[in-house]
Amino acid sequence: MRKSMGKEGTTVKVMGRPVRLLSIIAASLALCVAVMSLGATNALAVGYNKRPSTENSLGLQVKSAILIEAESGQVLFEVNPDEPLPIASMTKLMTEYIVLKEIKSGRMTWEQMVTVSPEAANTDRSESQIYLAAGDQHSVKDLYIAMAVGSANDATKALAYAVSGSIEVFVEKMNQTADELGLKTAVFTSVTGFEKTTVMSAADMAKLSQIILRDYPEFLEFSKIQQYKFRERDKHPMINFNYMLGSNVNQEGLKHLAYEGVDGMKTGFIEEAGYNFTGTVKKGDIRYISVVMDASTKSTRFYETAKLYNYAYSTFEKKTVLPPKSVVKTVEKVKIKKGKKKTIPVVTDKDITFMIKKGVEAKIEMSSFELIPEKELVAPIAAGQKVGTVTYKYSDEATGKDLTYTVNLVTADKAEKASWFRLFFRAIGDFFSNLFNSIMDLF
Repeated sequence: MRKSMGKEGTTVKVMGRPVRLLSIIAASLALCVAVMSLGATNALAVGYNKRPSTENSLGLQVKSAILIEAESGQVLFEVNPDEPLPIASMTKLMTEYIVLKEIKSGRMTWEQMVTVSPEAANTDRSESQIYLAAGDQHSVKDLYIAMAVGSANDATKALAYAVSGSIEVFVEKMNQTADELGLKTAVFTSVTGFEKTTVMSAADMAKLSQIILRDYPEFLEFSKIQQYKFRERDKHPMINFNYMLGSNVNQEGLKHLAYEGVDGMKTGFIEEAGYNFTGTVKKGDIRYISVVMDASTKSTRFYETAKLYNYAYSTFEKKTVLPPKSVVKTVEKVKIKKGKKKTIPVVTDKDITFMIKKGVEAKIEMSSFELIPEKELVAPIAAGQKVGTVTYKYSDEATGKDLTYTVNLVTADKAEKASWFRLFFRAIGDFFSNLFNSIMDLF
C-alpha cells in the first residue's frame, strides 16, 4: 500500500496489486482486440458471396486486378492478371469499341435511327435496361449513352442488331475483333455479359481499354456523363453506375466514392462475377487504367480501385530516359547507295518515357537493333526517313519483369544523290579496291 494525493490535496490509499492487475487485464484485452482485428481483416478479404480473394501486397479484396499507365501500357501492379473470369457488363466495352469503329468507318452515324428489334425489347426484367419497346426508333447516340451510362442491356442489343443484323452475328464479330486486337483470353458468348460464359482476364480487359482510349478518345465524352434522361417522358434520368466519377464530388450519396480525375470506364455485376470495375483516371499528364474483379459489394470495387490510384500517384513518376533525336552508340551512321556521301547519320525518332518509382534512378540498356539493307537505302533520301529500329531493355522493380521499348531510327539529315561523274569514279575506285582485296586473299 502507498499514499497518494487525491483531488484538492486529500490523501487517499492506493492498493499496489489491484493497479498492477488492472494493467495486466488492460494489456490482455488490448492483445485480444488486436488478434480479433487481425482475424476480422483476414475474414473480410473475400470477394462476392465470400469467395476467397487473391493475396496481394496492397491488401486488395479482389480475385484479380491490374493497374497500367494508359499511354505505354506499362504494368505497375497486378494480381492474378491472366486468369479468364466472368466480366459481366464490362463486356459492353467491346460493343462500345465496335460501334465507335463503325462510326469512324462511315458505316454508321450518331444520328442514324435504329428500330428496336423484338429480341432487344424482350430483355428480361432482371437485367439492367431502359425498357425499349419493339418497333420504337432511337438514335445511335441515345442508345450508345444508354449502354455507356445506364448499362442498358436492351440498348446494347439494339445496337448489335443495327451493326450486324442479329445478336449471333455480332457476337461472332466481337470474338473476331478480340482476335485482331490480341485479346488472348477473351471469349464472348453474349453482347451484354449477362451470361457467365463471357470471360476475359484483367490484363486483356486493361489492354482493350487502352486501345479504346488510344483509337477513340471521344469515348470519354460518353463514359463521364453523370446522368441522362433518355426520353422526355421519363420521370427520372439514368444515373451512371460509375459512382467513382470525379464529377460526383458534389453529389449527395455519391461524393464519398468520387475520385478526382476519374472519367470512365465500365462497371459490371452478375452472381458469378461479383462486382467488377474497369476504371480510368487522369491527373496532370498521367492517365492510369485499372481493373478489379470479384469485389464483394458495389462500393468495395471503388474503394479497391482508389487504393490502386493512391498507390500509383504516390509511388510513381513519369521519366524520359531517352530523349527524341538521340544518337545511338554503335549505330551512329548507316551506309547508303548513290549518295554524295557513303553514309548518313541517324537518330531515334521519339523519346522513351515510362513510369519509375520516385527516387529511383532508371537505367536502360540497348538490347538489339535492326537496319534496312544498304541496297534499299538509295539516295536521294529525305531527313526523317526510317532506316531501322533499336530496342532498349529496362528491368522494372515494380513487377520484377523486363520491359522492352522499340523506337525507329531515322535519318538526321537529307542525303543528296551523287552526280554521275562522282558515281563513275567511285565505281572505278571500288573495282580496283575489290580487285586488290581479291589478290591479297590469294596469299
